[in-house]
Amino acid sequence: MRRHVEAVAVGQLDVEEDEVGPQLTARAERRFGAVRLADDLVALGLEQPARLLPEARVVVDDEHGPHDPVIVADPPAGRHTANRTLWLPRGPRYSRDVLAFLFTDLEGSTGLVQRLGPKYAPVLGETQALLRAAIDRAGGREIDCRGDELFAVFGTAAAAGEAAVAAQREFHAREWPDGEAVRVRMGIHIGEAEAANGGYVGLDVHRASRICSAGHGGQVLVSAAASEDVGAPVRELGEYELNGLEKPERIFQLVEEGLPSEFPPLRFARAVDADAFRVVIADDSVLLREGIARLLEDSGIEVAGQSGTADDLLRHVGLYKPRVAIVDIRMPPTQTDEGLQAAKSIRERFPDVGVLVLSQHVEPAYAIELLSGSAEGVGYLLKDRVADVDEFVAAVRRVGEGGSALDPAVVSELVGRRRQDDPLDELTPREREVLELMAEGRSNQAIAERLVVTLRAVEKHVTSIFAKLRLPATADDHRRVLAVLTFLRG
Repeated sequence: MRRHVEAVAVGQLDVEEDEVGPQLTARAERRFGAVRLADDLVALGLEQPARLLPEARVVVDDEHGPHDPVIVADPPAGRHTANRTLWLPRGPRYSRDVLAFLFTDLEGSTGLVQRLGPKYAPVLGETQALLRAAIDRAGGREIDCRGDELFAVFGTAAAAGEAAVAAQREFHAREWPDGEAVRVRMGIHIGEAEAANGGYVGLDVHRASRICSAGHGGQVLVSAAASEDVGAPVRELGEYELNGLEKPERIFQLVEEGLPSEFPPLRFARAVDADAFRVVIADDSVLLREGIARLLEDSGIEVAGQSGTADDLLRHVGLYKPRVAIVDIRMPPTQTDEGLQAAKSIRERFPDVGVLVLSQHVEPAYAIELLSGSAEGVGYLLKDRVADVDEFVAAVRRVGEGGSALDPAVVSELVGRRRQDDPLDELTPREREVLELMAEGRSNQAIAERLVVTLRAVEKHVTSIFAKLRLPATADDHRRVLAVLTFLRG
């Protein structure tokens, strides 16, 4: 059973005089990915080589479905040419076109104009001609050309890589006027785009452009999405934040024998250190969050994002996967507990992210609510504590390492409460004092220094606290958390 489907052209193949159907299929597959010759093209052979016009219809069979790339021939009467065009049938999969994007940019064009003078225009024309020839040979389609920049699309990343390598070899081998070195940076990415006004628009188009801008003349940068299918060896350069894009990109460099492979650090891109201690900050006061960011950055902590609303905070946590989210407890729109609710949501959705809540006033009920599930990777501090930079930074790091940080004022408030059937009644004053410092997130060594006692003495108190609170004999770190929770809930 046959049927007709809507199609869009994405590339063109030149047919050799002695080339038969299977050979053409193999060559098309190298350039465009999985391609199948329609039966009518195979039957057509070389007697009527044809190039499809926009009104041509694509024929596919039910066995392969309408989503497979197909080379077809349906020549209008009397029209003959030595070209055949690759078409991608449209269907649900192609409601948005999935294409490979190639951006190119002539490096140092302003300097070339100044040095070459009237010779620059012919040089620019020659670079464009070289690029267009390489793009055409690889079955690509030029979309836009503005000055020294060019944008083309291909059916596959392999085709884009083929064009990039061919063009770079031409640029590298050619002798240019006055001994000048003409170098072109290139970027390849594969993704979705919508056809509009004779071109393509979409975030992936912008990403491809930014990847190109990050490179140097003679360098071909490739996105993670395109790296496995670019058809040439690649070397990973790392993960980078690109100008204007929120999501970082793993960038690769195409490496081909005979072409330069060593380049300076990427331009307009910031390397993302996977091991960096990264935080995000949420506070509707720009002055306060900028101040906190400056303090943390001066202490070697990376601030990946700043937010003024709870929704923006959750987006940044999902995007940057920080060690800690520092959150103001009261945020827009109601200035009640939006920050607290966002912190609880982070603990549920991103259990590896620590949460440090800041509050203007002592609100023990909020602290208990925040710590109700576990005290691991949780902190609650008054904003005044930010002024003690060393203590504040230490608290941020403790929370990021899975510990806790509870403001002494909150601890005092909880201690001063009258409790019935208090499970802590069995503790001695010194043991209660030790437990209060444990609740603040301090280590045994820090407690010993605060109380001016030996580390051994603190360890004995901690062991006694565990026993009196009848905590199970598990890892000390876990029992420490349970002891703090018992204290808070008492």
